[in-house]
Amino acid sequence: MKLIILAAGYATRLYPLTLDQPKPLLPVAGKPMLEWVVDNVSTIDAIDHAYIVTNAKFVNHFEKWAASYSRPNLKFGFTIINDGSTDDSNKLGAIGDMHLVMTKCEIDDDIIVVGGDNLFSNDLHDFGDYCLSKDAPVTGVYDVGDLEAIKKYNSIDVDENGRILFFEEKPAQPKSTLTGIALYYYPRSTLSLIRQYIAEGNNPDQPGRLVQWLYPRTPFYTWRVPGLWFDVGSIETLEEANRVFSEIRKQ
Repeated sequence: MKLIILAAGYATRLYPLTLDQPKPLLPVAGKPMLEWVVDNVSTIDAIDHAYIVTNAKFVNHFEKWAASYSRPNLKFGFTIINDGSTDDSNKLGAIGDMHLVMTKCEIDDDIIVVGGDNLFSNDLHDFGDYCLSKDAPVTGVYDVGDLEAIKKYNSIDVDENGRILFFEEKPAQPKSTLTGIALYYYPRSTLSLIRQYIAEGNNPDQPGRLVQWLYPRTPFYTWRVPGLWFDVGSIETLEEANRVFSEIRKQ
């Protein structure tokens, strides 16, 4: 199983903090966001290699990070992929970056995809086990508990088995407070569908759009993220994450 970490955004809403530093390497509670992500996902035993896809502006930052990062008993190494973009005007988008890694690195394996700015309070070992038990696409989901807040994300309905019945990106009138987040599992058997999605010229940006396109075509399941989840997209959420994760480190 391969891990793809999405880290090619420019995070303009976090300027000036992200003018010269990629968002996933901004510190939260004393360590880069990316390290929180890797520490939690590295508990998935099946992962044997990780790819971090970034852009031409920040590729050197991630190469330096990868050279210095160490974790006891880490079972995989990192390959840093430069998507060649220089700003928001020529970015490939999250799905485009996934496809780039799949193509450039000739991946023919199950993949887990995670946003480099998604913070989890709990490790993701059980996510890995759940995905392997399903052998079908899976997205992590989180209950934001607020119909207004969910308009920034996506709204999702599931059946009693956790299979997606309805998915809408950035809904104007959401019916559910359950949202799919940037944590995905795509078994090897679905990689051809991702290639088809790109080949047909569909929107290559928000990764939820791939979920929206896929779930009517193949069974797509959900896994409820335990504990807390933060999507750090603003100065305010970064400050809140610093406060919350500082408390977590004390425990």
